[in-house]
Amino acid sequence: MESQRHNFAIPTNIHYLNCAYMAPISDAVADSAEQALSRLRAPNALQPSDFFERSDAVRHLFAQLIDVDDPNRIAIIPSVSYAIAALARNTEVRPGENVVIVHEQFPSNVYTWKRVCDETGAELRIVTPNFTNDARGLAWTSALLSAIDPSTALVSIPELHWTDGTMFDLERIGLRARECDARFILDGTQSIGAKPFSVTHSQPDAVVCAGYKWLMGPYSIGLAYFGPAYDDGVPLEENWITRRGSENFAGLVSYSEDYLPGAIRYDVGERSNFILLPMLEAGLTQVLDWGPEAIQDYCRQLCAEAVRELRRLGCLVEDDAQRAAHLFGVRLPAGFDLDAIQLAFSEHGVSISMRGNAIRVSPHVYNDARDLAALVAATRAVIGA
Repeated sequence: MESQRHNFAIPTNIHYLNCAYMAPISDAVADSAEQALSRLRAPNALQPSDFFERSDAVRHLFAQLIDVDDPNRIAIIPSVSYAIAALARNTEVRPGENVVIVHEQFPSNVYTWKRVCDETGAELRIVTPNFTNDARGLAWTSALLSAIDPSTALVSIPELHWTDGTMFDLERIGLRARECDARFILDGTQSIGAKPFSVTHSQPDAVVCAGYKWLMGPYSIGLAYFGPAYDDGVPLEENWITRRGSENFAGLVSYSEDYLPGAIRYDVGERSNFILLPMLEAGLTQVLDWGPEAIQDYCRQLCAEAVRELRRLGCLVEDDAQRAAHLFGVRLPAGFDLDAIQLAFSEHGVSISMRGNAIRVSPHVYNDARDLAALVAATRAVIGA
């Protein structure tokens, strides 16, 4: 794959290595938004089918992306926290049990489970491994496997750590969760779309994913897979559109107690958003056209020399086999001020994020060698090398 920068309106003087913060919308996604706005100038042209067809299309695309046979297992959500709240409502946690999460996990995956544990008397088990070397992925996985036991009610983790891209061994962790009869919930926000993923491998009970990062869609819309364990759950909202017969607008006064099959019951209200859904559909279509494997390979090849140079400068970057290619942390030698780091990168036109004690670098297919050269130059300026 060659650089896809021509499909984006990124200024030439900006080195945007920050997709983990927010993806820039592509020309195709922007065009879909403009077309949607034009349609809304004449809402009389909207038909009942318009409330359903695009939602179905988006479900099919995401199901394809995560290797799910039944698109009805995909719910349309406004945020990760919304889906996590729905999962918490439908996961039994009892006194004396524990909920396993990881240290410095994204807050949307922490606050809900903390409340659940506070209200039920369960233990919130925050896994913090002892890093004795740079093999952080191995240390994380080992610590997680040790933390999951027969008293574990659920494990709620990301596919990789959002601060530095360290990968967890999902197959081993998922197997351990099943052995302990614990629910297994994944946050794929920082991985799905940028690297291959299949629910058949780690067999999670649920997968939650925001749309505005690696799915290349807009803010305030996302997608979630709900497995069979949640087929009879109670949603956060009682929507008209998630009920059987909802396509018959004239018959909506004939109330139905029956939900549509699968995960549709968990859809957010007004899920047929006539601007955000077309944008998300365009983003997903583009991701599938590029292919997550090709995206991962592109980022790996693009960053290889820069990572070697950063290590030569004395920076710590996780071993290549233990991290993702599209998201990695750069840890400088001790003693550098975070504000000074941000200023130096800004002066070089490099957009990155500081997360924990790591400079989080998250390239995509719109980046090229010039962007990585600017990253190295900015790091060299900070270190004074």
